[in-house]
Amino acid sequence: MADNAEDLVNNVSTNGAEVNQHTDTGNPTGAARGETELNGQPPSARPPQVVTDSEEEEDEELTLKYGAKHVIMLFVPVTLCMVVVVATIKSVSFYTQKDGQQLIYTPFREDTDTVGQRALNSILNATIMISVIVVMTLVLVLLYKYRCYKVIHAWLFLSSLLLLFFFSFIYLGEVFKTYNVAMDYFTLAVIIWNFGVVGMICIHWKGPLRLQQAYLIMISALMALVFIKYLPEWTAWLILAVISVYDLLAVLCPKGPLRILVETAQERNEPMFPGLIYSSTMVWLVGMADNVETRNNSSPPAPQQESHSLLLYPVVAMAPTAQPEEDGGFTAEWVGQQEQQLGQMQSTEESRREIQQLASARPPAVDEDEERGVKLGLGDFIFYSMLVGKASATASGDWNTTLACFVAILIGLCLTLLLLAIFKKALPALPISITFGLIFYFATDNLDLKLSSRPEAMSKDKLEGLVKRMEVTLSEMEQLKHHCGRQSEELSQLVVELRRENQELTEKYNQLALDMKEAKEIIEQLQDTKYAFDAKERQAQKLSRQL
Repeated sequence: MADNAEDLVNNVSTNGAEVNQHTDTGNPTGAARGETELNGQPPSARPPQVVTDSEEEEDEELTLKYGAKHVIMLFVPVTLCMVVVVATIKSVSFYTQKDGQQLIYTPFREDTDTVGQRALNSILNATIMISVIVVMTLVLVLLYKYRCYKVIHAWLFLSSLLLLFFFSFIYLGEVFKTYNVAMDYFTLAVIIWNFGVVGMICIHWKGPLRLQQAYLIMISALMALVFIKYLPEWTAWLILAVISVYDLLAVLCPKGPLRILVETAQERNEPMFPGLIYSSTMVWLVGMADNVETRNNSSPPAPQQESHSLLLYPVVAMAPTAQPEEDGGFTAEWVGQQEQQLGQMQSTEESRREIQQLASARPPAVDEDEERGVKLGLGDFIFYSMLVGKASATASGDWNTTLACFVAILIGLCLTLLLLAIFKKALPALPISITFGLIFYFATDNLDLKLSSRPEAMSKDKLEGLVKRMEVTLSEMEQLKHHCGRQSEELSQLVVELRRENQELTEKYNQLALDMKEAKEIIEQLQDTKYAFDAKERQAQKLSRQL
């Protein structure tokens, strides 16, 4: 009879309204204990459940088992995302070169004359960036609250389209330039087209789980690289610190936007959008098989027992433990609905025969391990990778600092999962990891600078870096020498021209002096002539008076 009752529950969930399964996800023996209570009788006749010591020990063993499994499920993708970002930073110089371009959300520049002005500009940039994040969070919450699903889907679709096509095109182009790989635009367009289309299908429709996870990791790495390149240095560190505080408030405050969003999704029994979260288990928004497509459209959605997290609004969550109810989840409304569909729920030979016939059409049961899973927001991947990438890209950062930040993030993530297992509710994944990462970065970076100032502490990497800087300095000096040579030649030509002009002016001056001398002699002659003429005139006047 217990088997027949179980078959009845499973078949009804695939043909009529889906059953609200309140089974404890952390205790798979709860289903077996509930099966012996049905026997075709109303749920009100069930005696209270008694939890034994052996069941508690089994619960603890399962908690430890799935706790370690969840840690590994998150460590692997987070590590892969950070490895992709660090490898790109170390090999492709495009993402570390500062060409003066910044995001529109960070209009204030940091190349100022004073440290105070730079700090003020970084604070203003971080304020604008966080304000944009808060506004977009509120817009998303309002759209989800008023069931504007098409707008949200279009929003996520356009974002994924931009990341998978445009940013991927830029990324491949820079990688090909770095490694001097020649490729025509037609082949590159075919590669980008196939990569983007497959990614859109896997993220927004359905596809293999590993492929979907790989695409989510890739778009998170691309977004982190964009932030690393276009965010100023001080602004980036300040944003990492402030976003962790905002994440804490948005998730744990009673009126926090992310808490409202998660609670609304749980109340509606709806899954969150897969374009916003990384899931260790399969999450599709459309039918996974033909039997799903043939369900009654009026049936309520299946209960979603896992909270989700959002892009740029990170939350980490796992399947919470449902509290056992006295009716075992089979309410009077559900019993009445089943009696209308299958008749009176009496344990007779005829009813058992009908149920066994229905069992043959039942879809295969999903493995319980696959239903368990941890979901981490893509924003967590982005900011984790951004922190490690910034540590790797800074002038004083080396592998010691990068590895310290990497270990700090994993430690913080492990502590977050530990708190998640204790409190069994959605928790922010950024505060602990980002706090540890920032502390490890600045502590390791400053300590590394002090140790590297000693001659005996210089490692091979430091020497190679010093040699490279000396080579760069010598090449700059050589360029300066050539530039000075060209300037000297131009000055020599100018001096020659000035000397020629001076000689011409001297000749003109000498000629003018001769002309002036001749004119002076002529003037003197004219004066002498005038004097002689005046003397003759006076003599003539004297003679005329005498006459």
